[in-house]
Amino acid sequence: MDRSGPELDDASIITAVRNWLERAVIGLNLCPFARAPYVQGRVRFRVSQATDDEELLADLVEELLGLAAVAPERCETVLLIHPWALQDFADFNEFLNAAEACVQQLGLEGTLQVASFHPDYRFAGTRAEDIENCTNRSPFPILHLLREESIERVVAAMDDPDAIYRRNIERLRALGADGWRRVLAGDGEADGAA
Repeated sequence: MDRSGPELDDASIITAVRNWLERAVIGLNLCPFARAPYVQGRVRFRVSQATDDEELLADLVEELLGLAAVAPERCETVLLIHPWALQDFADFNEFLNAAEACVQQLGLEGTLQVASFHPDYRFAGTRAEDIENCTNRSPFPILHLLREESIERVVAAMDDPDAIYRRNIERLRALGADGWRRVLAGDGEADGAA
């Protein structure tokens, strides 16, 4: 998706992220704990107007404090989408240190955590084109604010939480790049997605 231009308003950005969430994250079951909060309307989508690290950090503080102050029954998680800041993955990855420090400084360590998604996400030790990177690739850079308690509850109910990562890699390798593109385009469930 083109990340610039006049058609890039908050509504179209949120629509793109919702489509990715529905088709890839939930549709391929890349995150087994994403479906329930989403269908229950307990996911907050926030488009940041930040154009630099400092502005984004201010938005992050606001969203962390807001999530901590509200009951999980009202809002389970927040997707802080920032289309105009940290487009370069190396810069984004570096910013994650500041995001973690922010959680600590606010006294929210052990309560909230920040996960990350980026259009150019790349795990250490992989090539840019490796399909497993797609597990964390999103239409725009996103800071995902999660409740530790919710994660712990879901993980405790699983026999092997690490199996999620392994299964996701297998699923994406079975899909391949063409299958991944079909899923994102909404062309139905691609072969190997089940």
